[in-house]
Amino acid sequence: MSVRAVFLDVGETLIDESRLWHLWADWLDVPRATFDAALHDVIARREDHRRVFDVLRPDLAPFDVAAAREARRAAGWPDDAFEPRDLYPDAVPCLRALHAHGWRVGIVGNQPAAAESMLLGALGTLGAAGAVVDVVASSERWGVAKPSPAFFARVAAAAGAAPGETAYVGDRLDNDVLPAIAAGMVGVFLRRGPWGAAHAAWPEAARATVSIDSLAALPAALAALPVV
Repeated sequence: MSVRAVFLDVGETLIDESRLWHLWADWLDVPRATFDAALHDVIARREDHRRVFDVLRPDLAPFDVAAAREARRAAGWPDDAFEPRDLYPDAVPCLRALHAHGWRVGIVGNQPAAAESMLLGALGTLGAAGAVVDVVASSERWGVAKPSPAFFARVAAAAGAAPGETAYVGDRLDNDVLPAIAAGMVGVFLRRGPWGAAHAAWPEAARATVSIDSLAALPAALAALPVV
């Protein structure tokens, strides 16, 4: 079988989340570089990424993210939601290239349902919605989240292809690549962002079907896979 469908994660795959993390650093009155280093260390230790708030501001531990979001809104701060400017420069060209190759293209990650319209709006701003993306979904709307096997079963159903004919692309080994492989899919490890950088040092990185450093490399990497 060869790849017939390609599904991509959202955060740090299509969306650069660094601006959103830096808003949190500013809110906490922590230098951005310090926040970035602490987040990398928390991820490298295989801890929940939200531990970074307790590490950096132990005086606020346990940190209540939901309450902090409300406090930010009340103070007039920007919401921690992505915008068109947060799309990685290689995101839209990659989606167009995947579509031109004839693959079914989907986008779904662990996101609230509202992220679906936000993502379509962001892609539409750059002329890449609708015509090049066949499926946009979210874990909230599906009622299942990564790394659950049920999530990847939904991916396979949405792909309309056998698991072995479906590639899932993400920046996390634990949430994206390894569970996709366990589901019989092609697991593509995108080594960028906080998780990609930290997970690249994990021994499990060798289990990825494909490893890339940019979405620009994705179409050729998939096309080069052997037909089995």
